[in-house]
Amino acid sequence: MTLKLAIAQLNFVVGDLAGNARKIVDAARDAHAQGARLLLTPELSIAGYAAEDLFLRPAFTEACDDAVKGIAAALADLKDMVVVVGHPTGGSLRSRSVAVQLRHNAASVIKEGRILQTYAKRELPNYQVFDERRYFTPGQGTCVFEAGGVSVGLLICEDAWFDQPAELAREAGAEVLAVINASPYHVGKEGERVARMADRARAVGLPLVYAHLVGGQDEVVFDGASFALQADGTLAMQAESFQEKLVFAQLERAPQGGIGFAIEPGAVAGPRDAEAQLWDALVLGVRDYIGKNGFPGAILGLSGGIDSALVLAIAVDALGKDKVRAVMMPSPYTADISWIDAREMAMRLGVRYDEISIAHTFESFKGALAAEFKGLAEDTAEENIQARIRGTLLMALSNKFGAIVLTTGNKSEMATGYCTLYGDMAGGFAVIKDLLKTTVFALARWRNAHDPYGTGAAPIPERIITRPPSAELRPDQTDQDSLPPYDILDGILARYMQDDQGIDEIIAAGYDRAVVERVARLIKINEYKRRQAPVGIRVTHRSFGKDWRYPITSKFNETAGARKP
Repeated sequence: MTLKLAIAQLNFVVGDLAGNARKIVDAARDAHAQGARLLLTPELSIAGYAAEDLFLRPAFTEACDDAVKGIAAALADLKDMVVVVGHPTGGSLRSRSVAVQLRHNAASVIKEGRILQTYAKRELPNYQVFDERRYFTPGQGTCVFEAGGVSVGLLICEDAWFDQPAELAREAGAEVLAVINASPYHVGKEGERVARMADRARAVGLPLVYAHLVGGQDEVVFDGASFALQADGTLAMQAESFQEKLVFAQLERAPQGGIGFAIEPGAVAGPRDAEAQLWDALVLGVRDYIGKNGFPGAILGLSGGIDSALVLAIAVDALGKDKVRAVMMPSPYTADISWIDAREMAMRLGVRYDEISIAHTFESFKGALAAEFKGLAEDTAEENIQARIRGTLLMALSNKFGAIVLTTGNKSEMATGYCTLYGDMAGGFAVIKDLLKTTVFALARWRNAHDPYGTGAAPIPERIITRPPSAELRPDQTDQDSLPPYDILDGILARYMQDDQGIDEIIAAGYDRAVVERVARLIKINEYKRRQAPVGIRVTHRSFGKDWRYPITSKFNETAGARKP
């Protein structure tokens, strides 16, 4: 006995119920034609993940239920084909005139036009970017169904990270676990998933298949890389990451009764380095945010510095050179090498490149403020005026031509407030918002050494990578005039905000107390800026966004608060 199963590792769009349903129907027909008799779709595939407060609207849930029924009807002619569809379901009950919501994160088992079972997710994550307890009620049942002579136990994502759901499925007769997922990417997450699922397979002694979503949705990216594990936790199949495709695996029952996955040559995708996966995540995040929201292209300010250079390279890989425009906006403090390097990079990538000097506009602003600023030395006020002029020009071009402005600020800058409200923060999408500055440099070097999208080798001029970073808002300025060296700063940021280490713990690791306390203070006082920043791509487990929720107004000082009164 063999069962060929398929995974619809597809890129769905939140709220496009008709389009998502068509993708599932097409995938089911394709899989059936290739001999598969079980198709798994990702978690909440009908709705798209995550639909956030759309889940609270009864009309949305009802429309999702109707879409599932429509899929069942459309596949009625596929003999012996079982399709698992992820979707929200439920409604409200009235008790003593109070409406009680009973929405579930669910999956339905469809066969030959009928919905055989509907399973509700038991374990609802409520950490990092997840808010499932806001929207759903935990399920309490177990779902085991038959496909091609095999008893399949169905779990939804977080269920497989806990012991009980899988154990209950095995006790109900499951011979294999099918886990459907929408698990957002961050660096290292793929390996963590495989390791945890291998533990689960070994714990229950059953093979496991993991069907995963791919695509970008606002700030999160899903990386695919669906896989199948033997009962001993070894990989039998793993799909390529960040690619939309129909993936197949073959279950076989041995004469003595055991069941496992057949090992096909090349079934396990080769390992990829962290920078390659990170690059793919950023490219997919840009492509889907712009494509799914209907923008005709992207525009960014190209300064001759490392951050805007990296964003331009990502944008061209994501959209193609014809949909990306770069604008250089020199001020009186812009170095000649910045002009030269910006022009050189734009030429290498073949994008439209324009230069709009802000020198005259800057003098006009200073003239308008001359009476107010009389007798006062120039400082950050004049520096920020330059950044805001640039932001205004980019937004004007965006309004006129429709292209979205990509901002170029990185995580180190966002953490410490080394950015200007309504200036370099002005825009619609923050591509490298979750990259520390040291990661920006590392990724730029990686991209210069690789050409994954065929846009031409070494898109970033070497001098952009090697020269000291500078905002060029005053004479001879460098970032280190105001910030610690980036290797020190990023080490503190990684420990403090990504790993939640305390100040004393960071100091004990060898960092200077004054520097650590200064960095912690900068993070605290710049929360108001981050609340006004555009959405950006999440690539770490602690990004500025849903992962990071601190009050703007707060008197708590960790160093003082840790001392005894």
